[in-house]
Amino acid sequence: MSAEARAAVARYLDAVAGGSPAAIAALYAPDATLEDPVGADVLRGRAAIEEFYGALAGARVATELLAVRAVEGQAAFSFRVTTDAGDQQYVVEPIDVMTFDADGRITSMRAFWAPEDMVVRPA
Repeated sequence: MSAEARAAVARYLDAVAGGSPAAIAALYAPDATLEDPVGADVLRGRAAIEEFYGALAGARVATELLAVRAVEGQAAFSFRVTTDAGDQQYVVEPIDVMTFDADGRITSMRAFWAPEDMVVRPA
């Protein structure tokens, strides 16, 4: 049901805000794929996904869900992620499209955004 997909999105945003690459990767199925941003190399498997999210380790991250559309096993959502890293703050509002398995784990994630969509300002 769409309620499960919405719950999976909420878990994902909470994990991203928590900043733990291992916790985020644990939300993915073992053979999941990640394409962030769309057009980048597609990563496959939890180890590669955890490495990708390693950039968040040690940073202060906040997420805010802006809109979500969910159906059984799939969701598209826009959100704001604000990352404070050192003396810089990065703000981007991607649109992510995810699919989920029967256990609510992410099986694929595609993030629609481009570098020019990111705002960088002093922290």
